[in-house]
Amino acid sequence: MAELPPRRKVRDVELLSALAHPLRAAILRYVMSVGPRTASECADAVGSSASNCSWHLRQLARFGLVESTDGGDGRQRPWRATVVGLDLGELADDPTTRAAQLAVFGTALVEEQKLTQRFLERSDDLEPEWRTTGTVNTYSLTVNAAELAELAQRVDDLIRPYVSTIRKDAPDDARPVHAGFRGFLRLER
Repeated sequence: MAELPPRRKVRDVELLSALAHPLRAAILRYVMSVGPRTASECADAVGSSASNCSWHLRQLARFGLVESTDGGDGRQRPWRATVVGLDLGELADDPTTRAAQLAVFGTALVEEQKLTQRFLERSDDLEPEWRTTGTVNTYSLTVNAAELAELAQRVDDLIRPYVSTIRKDAPDDARPVHAGFRGFLRLER
């Protein structure tokens, strides 16, 4: 298998704080999922105004996460993601960095919950093949830390070739799909 482009390593507190903003994070994930979009298209997708999305796109561009593409101007200028994913690293020892990392994770979890809920609520409106192939699975595993790390790497190796910003050979009927994987020590109350 060909070498896949790396995720962008994010260790800077200012960038982490920028990524913790829910609307900014949703816009970035949207353009990463569906390709170049205008501020107006982003606004329709994330439930905001075109001017607000335009401002957040410029902030994302300031950090090198998106860039404007040829064509259009102002709110009609398409923007594309410049990253294929983000690597937030292990939770930092520094409390300020760790707090910023946790804020990004929290924002991502809220967005994942929204997408999952939207899928479940609107599943009756989907074509049968999309309704039946959509899945929300959970597992209770018994593994040690090394096995969990290996499992996470194997899942990542399996999924990454299909990432929207990486894949160049998608069939004509391919559509953006949200996929998530979480694995962590189960902590009781």
